[in-house]
Amino acid sequence: MTRKPRIATVSLAGCFGCHMSLLDIDERILALAELVEFDRSPINDFKEFDGRCDIGLIEGGCCNEENVHVLEDFRKHCDLIVSLGDCAINGGIPAMRNHVPLRECLEEAYLRSPGVYNPGGVIPNAPELPLLLHRVYPCHEVVKVDVVIPGCPPSADAIFTSLLALVKREPVALAYANLKYD
Repeated sequence: MTRKPRIATVSLAGCFGCHMSLLDIDERILALAELVEFDRSPINDFKEFDGRCDIGLIEGGCCNEENVHVLEDFRKHCDLIVSLGDCAINGGIPAMRNHVPLRECLEEAYLRSPGVYNPGGVIPNAPELPLLLHRVYPCHEVVKVDVVIPGCPPSADAIFTSLLALVKREPVALAYANLKYD
């Protein structure tokens, strides 16, 4: 019996919408589960790799040092890295902060925003908080990315079609109708 291809997924700086689209493949996830084995993923709540993976699906970009570490770990453990959705491909909405200095973003969030009560005027910087990067990076600026599935979020059909092609070691070809930007 041949080994099933292994898939790992992770959400970095994004909204988790790409994982919701993955779940939106509905009953087709059962067909996918017949073809693949899920490794590290929020789908099965495994937090660590259990071995080598064939495909790593990355949702979101890198906005802090923890995101970079996770992405580098995926590159180390996965044969193919797939940037899933616009945040992974180009930074998406989180990258809107790239046009404002980081210090101004933090001051707006913790000192000046309506409804913020912070009488000490402290911006959190505890050692257990991941260090914020000065900008949000798309995945390909941190590691080599092999495949992109565009969309915000990508449609369930685009994800399913792409995964089937990758599992069969075929090129990913998405019909225009499968591209989605909500």
